[in-house]
Amino acid sequence: KTGEGVDTLLKKIVKCVPPPKVSSEKETRSIVFDFQYSNHQGVIVYVRVFDGEVKKNSELLFRAAKKRFTANEVGIFSPAPRAKESLGPGEIGYIVTGIKEPGVASVGDSVMTFGGKLPALPGYQEPKPVVWASIYPESQDDFDVLRQALLRLRLSDSAISFEEEHSGSLGRGFRSGFLGLLHLEIITERLHREFNLDLIITTPSINYIVEKKDGTKEVVYTPSKFPDHNSVSAVYEPWVKLRIITPHEYINNVLRLTHKHEAEVGESSNFGEGRTALDLELPLRELMRNFFDEVKSASSGYASLSYELLPPRPASVTRLDILIADEVMPAFSRVVSSARAVEEAEEAVERLYKVLPRQLFVAKIQGRALGRILSSRTLSAFRKDVLMKGSKMVGGGDVTRKKKLLEKQKKGKKRMKEHGKVNIPHETFIKMLRGE
Repeated sequence: KTGEGVDTLLKKIVKCVPPPKVSSEKETRSIVFDFQYSNHQGVIVYVRVFDGEVKKNSELLFRAAKKRFTANEVGIFSPAPRAKESLGPGEIGYIVTGIKEPGVASVGDSVMTFGGKLPALPGYQEPKPVVWASIYPESQDDFDVLRQALLRLRLSDSAISFEEEHSGSLGRGFRSGFLGLLHLEIITERLHREFNLDLIITTPSINYIVEKKDGTKEVVYTPSKFPDHNSVSAVYEPWVKLRIITPHEYINNVLRLTHKHEAEVGESSNFGEGRTALDLELPLRELMRNFFDEVKSASSGYASLSYELLPPRPASVTRLDILIADEVMPAFSRVVSSARAVEEAEEAVERLYKVLPRQLFVAKIQGRALGRILSSRTLSAFRKDVLMKGSKMVGGGDVTRKKKLLEKQKKGKKRMKEHGKVNIPHETFIKMLRGE
């Protein structure tokens, strides 16, 4: 904080760290390690130059995106941006591209001389979404605002992917792909803070590779498109390798969660200050089922968690549908473990039973998976006392008069049940998707 010893430290770094190798190549070749978006200057990429020089007004190319541009300005950080005429081999700096299109710049891409013959720097991979979720505005009046917000965010984060979709219950929204749960949380929080949007986020899902009995394969990233149980031959889902670091006294609490989340326990090791590192492998699907929150709760908040993706493995999963009055509600569909299908169905049906308003006719709420109904609750109908006329009971005459009125009401309820449609308020969908 005082700056004491900084000069000595910097001199030691210069002495001990070898300088970058100067290439004899005249063509420019540099790698993008970060970028930002400016309303006036467009995309500004941060690069590390490997070959040649990056000069102002030079014609350059994003190799992966195949986008040509002119370097409007180049410079270094000292620590604030400072313009220079050129960046040489080994230097780290920025390039003002002037590009205002989303999805052009991406971390790991090579910035090269336009028309050059050098190959791109190795290691670049296209960002592939791992977690999918649907984003809807609470008010459909904000749909266009949400579209513009996602386009703005994509200018500074090329890993976001989204496409428009429509739900009969939630209206218009976007099916969006993210690199992970943390990426999803960051994007939704930015949409809320920077654009003042109130959003409905559906339950996150992952990609499944489904092999059907007719031999065809398809990649399914939304639960409503997951094939019926009877038509599926095999399903493959991504796994993750986890490392949990926690104090010794909480390791048993954490281990109790592993069986519940279908985890395979690996090695554990102890290191300084009474901490234990535990290695696990489990389905990505289970990681999204409140695993991180449960680990934090089991360790009183002391545990830390990191993970990396593993190749897909065979999965025992099925689609859980929620039916209301024998009609499937796609917004409530999800892919669950076959072993927990009954438990998940009972939980979803019970929650919907509590939040769904009563209708004018009797309506069944059912959870269906594995080709059969696993859970069911009956929502009773509103009943009007037809024996009352105003504030007085219908009287006089024989008792058959009252029976006729009750029978007439019964027939009316039966006709309504056959032809009526359940009205599900918007608030019910919000409460279900938020787990309220």
